[in-house]
Amino acid sequence: MKILRASAFKPRSSPYSFQGMGVEGLKMHKRAKEKHGLLIETEVMDPRDVAITADYVDILRVGARNMQNFDLLKELGKCKKPVILKRGMSATIEEWLLSAEYIMAHGNHRVILCERGIRTFETATRSTLDLSSIAIVKQLTHLPIIVDPSHAAGRSDIIPALSRGAIATGADGLLIEVHYKPKESRCDQRQALSLDEFHAIATDIEKVAKVMGKKV
Repeated sequence: MKILRASAFKPRSSPYSFQGMGVEGLKMHKRAKEKHGLLIETEVMDPRDVAITADYVDILRVGARNMQNFDLLKELGKCKKPVILKRGMSATIEEWLLSAEYIMAHGNHRVILCERGIRTFETATRSTLDLSSIAIVKQLTHLPIIVDPSHAAGRSDIIPALSRGAIATGADGLLIEVHYKPKESRCDQRQALSLDEFHAIATDIEKVAKVMGKKV
């Protein structure tokens, strides 16, 4: 299954960085969905935006900074759309799973976990991708888990290796940042892949998944 990741709301460390296009961005997502027949997922940051965001997209995403925004999680529990829940930058696996429980306890069991790396002392990458969490989550819960190697790495050159490793460890899918002109991207230029690079990764992970007897 192919899903377009497109964030209309962008939580940024700097208040001067690009913050997304809000509702106007959601309208653009819907036009892309209707034209190309794609499923669309986007981040939601505020409980007040859940209802309108759900009107435009197929999947809602909770970013790492909002993993323990409990009012947001409760509101998403009332939503009928699937929710991608990213692991917080300093969150333990137990804390991450308890955040998923907040959504499910309020009625929405369509939760997808997303490992995106955790904060450590290492500076060679933006975050340290915790592949061990995949194996542990598979033991502790029935929920599917995907991996975001782009935000973990913060650099494009090692994303292919991280992607292969994630699938080999048991991930059910990947969330990868792609731009048709990476050097012109308004944010996260260093980690954005070109279309050709993305297609190469897709071919590689299909081979890994085939060896493991699974589809991604």
